Amino acid sequence: MVDSKSQAEEQQVVDTDAPEAATISHPDTEPKKPAVPGMEFLLDIPLEITVELGRTQMVINDLLRLGQGSVIELSKLAGETLEIRANQRLIAKGEVVVVNDKYGVRLTEVVSRAERVEKLK
Repeated sequence: MVDSKSQAEEQQVVDTDAPEAATISHPDTEPKKPAVPGMEFLLDIPLEITVELGRTQMVINDLLRLGQGSVIELSKLAGETLEIRANQRLIAKGEVVVVNDKYGVRLTEVVSRAERVEKLK
């Protein structure tokens, strides 16, 4: 029996650890070029991304009383937009979604590129 695969197809290897495999994007968008030419080396710098669900303040005495099953009331209302931050700087707002039994965030508002660059100064 003759194999119908070409030699090029047999040699094709998919690297799942490649940065492209871990990229999260919207299907209707293409990767954007850097805002400033010659700054491509910055694209590989890791960032800490956090999503803020809400905040609260409490005294130490109340904190020490917390135990398993305790509920802490947060400042935001259910359904209110969440803040998405990169290295503690606001970059977007979004809403909670569930994807494959894991929490995720759908971006509903993105801080403009000009505003993000201005806040770096």
